[in-house]
Amino acid sequence: MTDGIREMAKKVCRTDTEIIAVSSKTGPESIECYVDEYLAIPGVIEEVRKGDQEEMVDAFIIACFGDPGLQAAREVTDKPVLGIAESAITTAKFIAPYFSIVSVLDRSRKVTADLIENYGAEKFCRSIRSTGMSVLEFGSNYEKGLLALEEQSRMAVEEDGAECILLGCAGFVDFVDKLREKLGIPVLDGIMPSVKFAEALVEMKVKISKCNTFKSPEKKLVIGYDNIINIERLMK
Repeated sequence: MTDGIREMAKKVCRTDTEIIAVSSKTGPESIECYVDEYLAIPGVIEEVRKGDQEEMVDAFIIACFGDPGLQAAREVTDKPVLGIAESAITTAKFIAPYFSIVSVLDRSRKVTADLIENYGAEKFCRSIRSTGMSVLEFGSNYEKGLLALEEQSRMAVEEDGAECILLGCAGFVDFVDKLREKLGIPVLDGIMPSVKFAEALVEMKVKISKCNTFKSPEKKLVIGYDNIINIERLMK
């Protein structure tokens, strides 16, 4: 999946943009529920810290449609940090009055609904549809995955009134072009807009506000994370 995300990012980025695609060293193999999300966040925070302090990265993209750890990541760097769900939702509002999100398992719908509410997009989102397939199933059976996404997308258009489809998983990047051809309407994953937003923010030389909410975390005792996060370098 990481390879597919890297290739999609390289496909749309500028020639002078370097894409560094990494997987966190800790966390579940896929994210489909609240426990998965929270288990993933410490690894996300550490990758952003390391990229900021040790690798001189200019911007970060969290390539999971749950945007796990997005706000926390913005506390550990002053560089732009983008979540693919926020980027996709923002882009959809530019190009269509209504959109629907097509995602993985039914249990993931509430996680996605929380994002829609947090990003103030309730009046734009017509539906959140699930395919009933897991993230790992999509990775192992392309044709079945494409059929499931097409079916739910058509239902979102015909029954829910969607005029744009958001693919609610970073692992869906390989389906974008096919679905656009089949559906004849805008189909967005979150990787493409995130890359372009990141490039624009870097070019504009804007950084994360550190005056209050996203200030670096203050030093305090933290127990049990020594092998996951460099706590000493995380807090100031």
